Amino acid sequence: MEPEKISEGRVVAFIDIGTNSVRLLLVRINPNGSYQPLTKQKETVRLGEKEFIDRILQPEAIERATVVCKKFMELARAYRAEEIIAVATSATRDASNRVQFLEMIKKEANLEVCTISGSEEARLIYLGVSSGLRLGYSKALFIDIGGGSTEVSIGDQSQCYFLHSLNLGSIRLTNMFLPDETGPVSEERYEQIKAYIRRKTADITKELSRYRADSAIGSSGTIENLAKIAFVYLHKTAHESFEKLEYEDLKKIVRAMCALSLEERRKFPGINTQRADIILAGAAIIETLMEELELSEITISKRGLREGLLVDYISKSEFSYMVTQMSVRKRSIMQLGLACNFDEEHAHIVTRLALELFDSIQALGIYEFQESERELLEYGATLHDIGTFLSYDTHQAHAYHLIRESNLPGFQPEEIEIISNLAYFHRKNTPKKKHPNLEGLSKETVKSVRLLSALLRIAEGLDRSHTGIISHVRFYIASTDSLVLEMHARWECQLEIWEVEKQKKYFKKMFGYNLQSKVLIEQAAGVPVVFEGSAEVEEVPRG
Repeated sequence: MEPEKISEGRVVAFIDIGTNSVRLLLVRINPNGSYQPLTKQKETVRLGEKEFIDRILQPEAIERATVVCKKFMELARAYRAEEIIAVATSATRDASNRVQFLEMIKKEANLEVCTISGSEEARLIYLGVSSGLRLGYSKALFIDIGGGSTEVSIGDQSQCYFLHSLNLGSIRLTNMFLPDETGPVSEERYEQIKAYIRRKTADITKELSRYRADSAIGSSGTIENLAKIAFVYLHKTAHESFEKLEYEDLKKIVRAMCALSLEERRKFPGINTQRADIILAGAAIIETLMEELELSEITISKRGLREGLLVDYISKSEFSYMVTQMSVRKRSIMQLGLACNFDEEHAHIVTRLALELFDSIQALGIYEFQESERELLEYGATLHDIGTFLSYDTHQAHAYHLIRESNLPGFQPEEIEIISNLAYFHRKNTPKKKHPNLEGLSKETVKSVRLLSALLRIAEGLDRSHTGIISHVRFYIASTDSLVLEMHARWECQLEIWEVEKQKKYFKKMFGYNLQSKVLIEQAAGVPVVFEGSAEVEEVPRG
């Protein structure tokens, strides 16, 4: 999106000035509470380079950070940002010359920066990472390895129980143990780094162990890159999905990288060349923590502090309910729907009817769905029409692509496939097994799409007029091969009945039952019912 086209909503910029990188997140927050990321930027500046021995930010590092901040401010102004929230972390808060640095940023980039504490950094990282996960009441351990510090926290979906910042970071430890190191790193030297980390984390690891977290989540460039290296080097693939980092894999890649010179390490499969000199110190932190906390694997998150700044901002606004009262999955779905300016009332009506159909057919024992399929039907129904703001004629195809490309936080890839295909098949073509959309999907996923689509197509037809005319719907068994679809209507509903007629053939194909229609109309006394078609119609006194 071009900056000059932004005309609605409030644009806010979030800037994270870290020890290794400066990150920018530009977001448009719409009047309805949804938000749309406009751009994400990251520049490596090595602000903490050579700092942690004498606690002085070097002039060259200050200059690099200032140039990037100026660039990000220019970008924010181009997008007409009304508010800019900038924070600085470990390198800045530990520097004896931080006041001079912040004054330089203010003077040269016209940017006011707040230096946050380690515990506040840990809190914001927890907010940013947890907001993209489906945790519920399950406790997770969050680990974020920065250039100057490592933040750890324990929390579930809605509450954080423990926050701490450790003065251990990839640049800090490289400065301490591997300054100007260009050759291989001996096993003895690497173990010295780990021993130091073990001493510094002894009390914290005991405290963390008491919480008995069900999972461990890792964030930051260091952990992401280690996961990529493990995947590419050990599994011989360049695939871009690196969801987990296993302890055994970590040990293998560390030993392989230690044996190489810095120049050779820059060519190691999967490595970010800008991290080659600090990757081993970062690896020592995560390896030691995994050993002390007995973690066999860590799930990787690409979210972090800047996303936490956004969540924190929204939680303090009039749209706080989006954060505090919705699950991460529900919030993801509503954010996308609102961002596409969907017909919220119609979406809720179709969703309600689709779930009534699902519950009814499940209760009759016609088909035994998985528990998760009900939720996916709900979300597919909610988003089925989001493509209309692009084009009505092909809105099902636009909805499909919008959902697939939105990277919905809290959802697995297979779940996103089901939701997007439900939106695609809610009208026009029915989902045949060999349809291009379904290629490469598991048999179970394809079956879910085909069965749930049959229910969603009927639910969509039941609100064809977008008036909420059908108040309630259910199935009941008429015979061994027939079901009755009973529709409670507020008034005559000819259009909806015609739409249901169109879906009977596909319904029989998927569930094996003929479908009969019965309409119960809440009719005012003395008003005749006008109806054409094959459905049974019965007047119900309005009371």
